[in-house]
Amino acid sequence: MKKKIFLALLILFVIAQFFRIDKTNPSADPTQDFITLENPTPEIERILKIACYDCHSNHTVYPWYSNIAPVSFWVKRHIDNGRSELNYSNWGNYPARKKRHKLEESVEMVVDKKSMPLLPYWIAHPEAKLSPEQRKALGDWFAQIAEQVK
Repeated sequence: MKKKIFLALLILFVIAQFFRIDKTNPSADPTQDFITLENPTPEIERILKIACYDCHSNHTVYPWYSNIAPVSFWVKRHIDNGRSELNYSNWGNYPARKKRHKLEESVEMVVDKKSMPLLPYWIAHPEAKLSPEQRKALGDWFAQIAEQVK
């Protein structure tokens, strides 16, 4: 019985490899990008790029494991959800009210709840695990930008 279950799972795994995710990044206007418009310090820019941009921009670099189903489906779902929640590539198209709200949410998610970046992401990308100092710096910067949004 165990052998049949294993064989069935193996067959499903092999078949799943034929269903590839779309790894095409949507086009992005660099003049509308968050980093371009908000001009962070080099350290904040580095943090944004290593901890945020893969899921929250149109500049996703798909890792090697995104080629293996069913992990690829899970990765794609996270990226699609991240972009729909906040897309730094489209920052210039957001109205001021939405910008303020997203910045306030970012402070909450990064500093207060410490839920971003997601645990599975920084396990796979250890450089994306933010130190308390990095979280504070990013949160302070988000709050500063939120105050300036008109």
